[in-house]
Amino acid sequence: MKYPSVEIISDCFIKPKFLSEEAKKPTYLSPWDLAMMSTHYIQKGLLYPLPENKDFSITTFLDDLKDSLSATLTHFHPLAARLATIKLQNPPSFAVFINPENSPGARFIHSSVNLTVADILTPKDVPSIVHLFFDHHKAISHDGHKLSLLSVQVTELIDGIFIACSANHMVVDGSSFWHFFNSWSEVFRSKREHDLLDHISRPPALQRWVPEGCHKMITLPFTSEDQFIDRPKRSLLRERIFHFSTGSLSKLKAKVNYECNTTKISTLQALCAIVWRCVTRARRLPREQETGCRMAADNRKRLSPPLPETYFGNDLGVFS
Repeated sequence: MKYPSVEIISDCFIKPKFLSEEAKKPTYLSPWDLAMMSTHYIQKGLLYPLPENKDFSITTFLDDLKDSLSATLTHFHPLAARLATIKLQNPPSFAVFINPENSPGARFIHSSVNLTVADILTPKDVPSIVHLFFDHHKAISHDGHKLSLLSVQVTELIDGIFIACSANHMVVDGSSFWHFFNSWSEVFRSKREHDLLDHISRPPALQRWVPEGCHKMITLPFTSEDQFIDRPKRSLLRERIFHFSTGSLSKLKAKVNYECNTTKISTLQALCAIVWRCVTRARRLPREQETGCRMAADNRKRLSPPLPETYFGNDLGVFS
């Protein structure tokens, strides 16, 4: 299917409304952060129908988004910075960190496209044009040396609005991403200017975790950046979004526990099991061939001592 083009209407950068002296210092990355060097940006989008309120103004809406984003970045200031690399000589190594100096801030784009909400939601597969709603669609985290670490693109549809957010995976994991997004929503809804800087309900814990005994600036033992940067080749795969309702998950959990004659299988375990079975069937592998499936999980509470739930950064474990 041929889609209409996405028109860029405006493009700017948003800085934090206030930068403390601490926010002006470099942020050194954890081992989990550095492991995300060659991964793509995290991309999440929210699709809304246009408000029925006839007084709705896209100009006012965008201004409120920008103002609340600026206020939110006061608390999440690493997202307004850039990556930087220092090349060390003895021994030869690289140090990659988040550098707030000389950064224009987070990018904010306003665009439009001649499509409806139904054009996005009706197809079984995610329409390919949705990729164009995201500014950093094909970028990897290492590109954050030149690209913004956070980019927001607001796309006007005929009857709706798509808010797309791309965040550098060296700066955030999924939990941190939604912590930021929900905080931004909280600030936006407050509608009171004095609330924009004073507080948010869940301030992020910005101090990065490093293993005990390690220097806070972890170095990579390489002589060339090509040795630790790998650009994944995107396969031409169909994308589809699945939604599991609370009711369907309850039925699934009950069925699995009944068939296994137990009551100890959790909802997450039951869901992972059915996803695993579907993935295995879709691969159509020979019956005798071994295969595996890995999923990422939040490690914050699994460490000893545990990290706070508001830890801002990557803290992921992989289980099979």
